[in-house]
Amino acid sequence: MTDKQTPPKGGNPVGATANDVAAPPRQGRPDVGGVSERPAAVADHAAREALLRIDGLSVEFRTGDGVVRAVTDVSLSVDAGEIVAVVGESGSGKTVTAMSVLRLLPDTATVEAEAISFRGTDLRGVSARELRKIRGGPVGMIFQDPMTALNPVMTVGAQVAEAVILHQNKPDKRAAWDRAIELLRLVGVPDPAQRVRQYPHEFSGGMRQRAMIAMAIANNPDLIIADEPTTALDVTIQAQVLALLKKAQAETGAATILITHDLGVVAELADRVVVMYAGRVVETAGIGEIFAVPRHPYTKGLLASLPRMDVDVDQLDPIPGNPPNMADPPAGCAFHPRCPLARERCVSERPPLARIGAGRTTACHFHEELA
Repeated sequence: MTDKQTPPKGGNPVGATANDVAAPPRQGRPDVGGVSERPAAVADHAAREALLRIDGLSVEFRTGDGVVRAVTDVSLSVDAGEIVAVVGESGSGKTVTAMSVLRLLPDTATVEAEAISFRGTDLRGVSARELRKIRGGPVGMIFQDPMTALNPVMTVGAQVAEAVILHQNKPDKRAAWDRAIELLRLVGVPDPAQRVRQYPHEFSGGMRQRAMIAMAIANNPDLIIADEPTTALDVTIQAQVLALLKKAQAETGAATILITHDLGVVAELADRVVVMYAGRVVETAGIGEIFAVPRHPYTKGLLASLPRMDVDVDQLDPIPGNPPNMADPPAGCAFHPRCPLARERCVSERPPLARIGAGRTTACHFHEELA
């Protein structure tokens, strides 16, 4: 099925308006659910229905330089209450995958998938009206840049209250305003009764991110999608936002998809990790396994470039080269131009995403050498 998607037109992307169209790593739960390309993901959830399931997702963008294949045949599933981190460099397809769930991609995108199912309902077939009930309701979204996600000409309180009103059967503006104050207090905004009357430019970056989290949890969602929630924040504010995300997840009991390139964030929050490169899933594992024994050279490279407190090194070891041009990706394994294990087979043959253990998959011909 092909689905051309249209972004929301309005000040509040979390509660979309009627104008819309269409600490150390802890051991995760590697045997709970599966996030991988077919058929591994399907087998992991054969016995039960996941909260969110994406099967065979591919996304193309029409550009002036031709067609860009941003995501290719990705399957992903998340269980209730689970925190799944989707990790990779910029351009790896993380955000595009998440945006496809709520049909928030622009007109230039063409989306194909076998299924995008939330609580057993395939979202590809729901009407724009039904989709608006899901956005900001059972699925909350925390956008990467709150300054562009928030409407600059509406007060923060009005935007949080709007997210509440849009999901009330009988809208009560007074109750929604009180709820907005309560939510801002919950996410740690000081003096929320006064702050609700301020505009986004009067909030700091960390405060704007708190407001976005308040909007995302306003209606007690079943699933929270957090897209790079700590980007452009200093380390102190990052720590506060991470603590807040933990609190929000505990308050709502929601499953969470955490999109990030920061493995420190992953270690702090996630149960399970999905590593993406060049629009494909290249490795999945529980949080403890991914840090202890990565089974893909790209994952190993990401970990090697991460500063550590327990190891004395003169300099970090970055991944050489640059991410591929997705308008003209390399043949075979997309990572082979940057991979220390690359051989002739990697240049000519793309490795499948293979199961190597309970809840573990990798897309590398020579993954056994990393074990």
